[in-house]
Amino acid sequence: MSQLVMSGSLKEFFRLLLGEVVQRQRVSLAEITEFYVVNLLSEYATAEKLFTAELEGKKDAEPLAVLYTRALQQDREQRIRTLKQLGDQSLYTAAAIADLAPSSTFTSVYLELDQKFASLVDVLKEIAARGQVASGPKGQMQVFEAWSKTGDAHLESVLIDVGMLPKKKLLAN
Repeated sequence: MSQLVMSGSLKEFFRLLLGEVVQRQRVSLAEITEFYVVNLLSEYATAEKLFTAELEGKKDAEPLAVLYTRALQQDREQRIRTLKQLGDQSLYTAAAIADLAPSSTFTSVYLELDQKFASLVDVLKEIAARGQVASGPKGQMQVFEAWSKTGDAHLESVLIDVGMLPKKKLLAN
């Protein structure tokens, strides 16, 4: 992943990282969908994009990124409820956009996002985990704790890549 850090722009960084992760996870995305996801990641890389406008001192709605982060820190039952809420909101939004813009250039993107939602969640989860482990020991421990609670194979792969877990040895037949 060292070549990604040397990338000249945030969009290029995410383009390379997304390409690496979708290839590793064997997720097939249309080129325009990859373009959309890269732009989405680039736009939301700045903290102010994660929050909605405040009305009378209160947040208008909780951003999906915050819901996801909160879910990672919850016990199993609450995590299930929070992730369901996140998934429902995301699918509703993607489907609503596809219905509202049937002649849009991005209609196929919204439909693909809707159809491959679960796979894209796994891709984005791995991208987020790779960013966390690159941020230092605290981020590494957060990913490790999430993996130890869930046993998620994608988080395990990230931890193996950064040397926090030993590589799985192939068993001899």
